[in-house]
This record gives sequence, C-alpha cells and structure tokens, in this order.
Amino acid sequence: MHTPKIVSQAEWLTARKALLAKGKAFTKARDRLAAERRALPLVRVEKTYRFQTASGEQGLDDLFGAHSQLIVQHFMFGPDWAEGCPSCSFWADNFNGTDAHLGARNTAFVAVSNAPLEKLLAYKERLGWTFNWVSAADSTFSADFGVTFPAGNDADGRGYNYTGKVSGEEKPGLSVFYRLPDKSICHSYSTYARGLDFLNATYHLLDLTPMGRDEAGLSFTMAWVKRRDQY
Repeated sequence: MHTPKIVSQAEWLTARKALLAKGKAFTKARDRLAAERRALPLVRVEKTYRFQTASGEQGLDDLFGAHSQLIVQHFMFGPDWAEGCPSCSFWADNFNGTDAHLGARNTAFVAVSNAPLEKLLAYKERLGWTFNWVSAADSTFSADFGVTFPAGNDADGRGYNYTGKVSGEEKPGLSVFYRLPDKSICHSYSTYARGLDFLNATYHLLDLTPMGRDEAGLSFTMAWVKRRDQY
C-alpha cells in the first residue's frame, strides 16, 4: 500500500505549486485535444435505424428530440442477460440529471443497449435512473458503431477501439451524432475503453485521494465494482 510522505507545510506548498504547474499544462493540452475532437470531419449516417422506446418505435432522428446534437452511451446489456453490466452501471450512475443541462446546450442524451426494452426499463427503475434508455435489439446499430460483435465476429475488421482485435460480444462505448439543417444525420465521434474514463466522476474523485483508485492488486481493474444496490 502506498504510504504518503509527511512533510512540513512549507515543503507541501512547494510540492503543490510544482504540481499546479503540471496541472495547468495538462488542462491546456486537454483543451487542445477537445478542439481537435470538435474539428473531426463528419460521416453521414446512411442506414435507417429503428429503436424500441418507452414512447413506441422510433428512429435515430427521433432520439435527438428538438436538438441538433445527440450523445449515445453504448450500455452493455446483452439480449439474454438478466442484469446490465456492472461497469456500465457504474458509469451510468453519473448521468442522472445531466440531460437537462445538455438540453440547454442543444444536446440530447440516450443510453442504447441490445436487451429487450422491458428489461432495460425494469433495470432503470431498479437503479433509479431518469435518462432516456432505448433498445437496439432489432437493428445493427450497436454492431455498426463498434460495440457489439455477434459470436465474437468483426464484420468490417475494425475491431474494438480501432485495434483490429475483438474479445467478447458486448463492449462499452460512447458515440456522438450531429443533425444538419437539412435533417440528415452525421456521426462525429466515438470513444471506447479508457476513452470513457473522463465520464466517471467517482474515478476522478478517487484520483484526488492519496490512495487513488487502488486497483493495482486486483485480479482485473474494476474487480471491486458492483451495481450500486449490491454493496
């Protein structure tokens, strides 16, 4: 276990100022990366996707509501699973209430999974989530955006997280879409694996502590994570 060094207040202040300089450099680098992300070119979504929702069957266009931007959380919940992925549930705990703030900036938010809608809505009620959650059970949406690999197959050879490799049928991710004035929809961005890190406030709070995430000795990184109602 990591044991922090104990020093005088003056020594701590010197160390903290040095870290502050590094933090400012990181913030500026992150701002530059965000600008490059926003500058990525767009790709038109040519397929017509249909989703099962609490309001009936809807298309991708409907998920935008009145907004021109849409963020999709690819939530791991396979068709025959009894529960949603505990890690995706860990992430989803961060999303309650965010849709109102996103809406104020012309952006909609939705979680999409491959399980039947009734399973999603029951699990959503169990964990007290309020964000929109829809089923892509009858479409190729999840496969087309790099998070579902039926029978471990990768039709286009892209692999998970653009690696050309696949491990497992269901993976987490996030995709962003933009609706042009002519109502056509474009895909602007997707991220997977550690690219999802910045969405998890609990991890970032732990990063502020002396022990941090404290996962080094575990059998795998998130072995400690449980669904919120199972601790």
